[in-house]
Amino acid sequence: MAVYHYKGVTNSGKAVSGIRNADGIRTLQALLRKDGVFPTEIEQQQERAKRGEINLKKLTARVSTRELSVVTRQLATLLKAGVTLVESLSAVIDQSENQALKVVMAQVKQRVNEGSSLADAMAQHAKVFPELYCNMIRAGESSGALDVVLNRLADFTESQAKLRSKVIGTMTYPAIMVMVGMGILTILMVVVIPKITKIFADRKAALPLPTKVLLGVANFVRDYWWLLLLLAVIGVIGLIQYVKTERGRKRWDRFMLDMPIAGKIIRMLAISRFAKTLSTLLVSGVPLLTALSIVRSIVNNKILARAIDDARDSIKEGESIATPLRRSGEFPPLVIHMIAVGERSGQLEEMLNNVAESYQDQAENRINALTTLLEPLMIVFMGGAVAFMVLSILLPIMQLNEFVR
Repeated sequence: MAVYHYKGVTNSGKAVSGIRNADGIRTLQALLRKDGVFPTEIEQQQERAKRGEINLKKLTARVSTRELSVVTRQLATLLKAGVTLVESLSAVIDQSENQALKVVMAQVKQRVNEGSSLADAMAQHAKVFPELYCNMIRAGESSGALDVVLNRLADFTESQAKLRSKVIGTMTYPAIMVMVGMGILTILMVVVIPKITKIFADRKAALPLPTKVLLGVANFVRDYWWLLLLLAVIGVIGLIQYVKTERGRKRWDRFMLDMPIAGKIIRMLAISRFAKTLSTLLVSGVPLLTALSIVRSIVNNKILARAIDDARDSIKEGESIATPLRRSGEFPPLVIHMIAVGERSGQLEEMLNNVAESYQDQAENRINALTTLLEPLMIVFMGGAVAFMVLSILLPIMQLNEFVR
């Protein structure tokens, strides 16, 4: 079953286009006519990709986490209702409004029809289906509980998407405030201040120290803005290139974890992601060592990933999970204690889930508190900067008034 891109017209004469999968062109023509569409052009997606009309790699990058969770939930519902896997994939393809997702799911269905497992078919599209996703699907297929695993995957994907959007949404307002504030101060320094202070310069009067400082900064920004911009660009590019190196990434990740306030939040979010992912994998039947290999990439931090690698190597030698994690010094005592209790009681998955929820709530509360604190601080900073400018302008004006008297 191939994937086709079609163009056509409806009974009312409206031009339409889309993507559908079918056993052949004639089958697709019959399906389209049944839907009231008269095809004028039909072509396989692979042929379009070969000619460069579409870029499948860029196309698959347009699938968001939220869209993936919706598809996962739909697949779980259909399979639980007794619909076969191939028919479920067909329904998901027809239901999806995302062109990229249609293409990917159609190719997955084609591989499944050819005898491949669902996990192996999805593994061919790593940008859409990450390693975590494929391993859970593989475990679900092995245990015969694919619909249950898909539901857990949907819950996990949705929770991660919500957490990400909440963190981004919370930090967006302070970031916008900082950029707007810096923009206003720059305009005042470059455009407004020089015109006002030119009056004092023409009179060749002795200026107060605050006014001299303000003029010096304003003139420097006005004359060398290009140099400041160039240094900023070079600094950003240099930092990005340094972080791409192994040594640079480790130092950057260590710096992120050791920051006074934000470091604790970053550690909490990473540990929450670690615990939630590991719990979901273990509940789905993924072996512990395989689960740890997957989780190390989820934390997105070289320091924590190394601690997880050490834990995996120690487990191979017969140790528990808690002992090597405690040795690393990167995981809080509460997390170690709860993992140890979970191992002894046989409820490790539940304990990990409790850790994830607890640290996620703590991280969200700290982010909200930090945002609440940042707002008045930014107002005070902006007010102080504007007050300094006003004072620097008023002082020479007052001197001129005294001179006139």
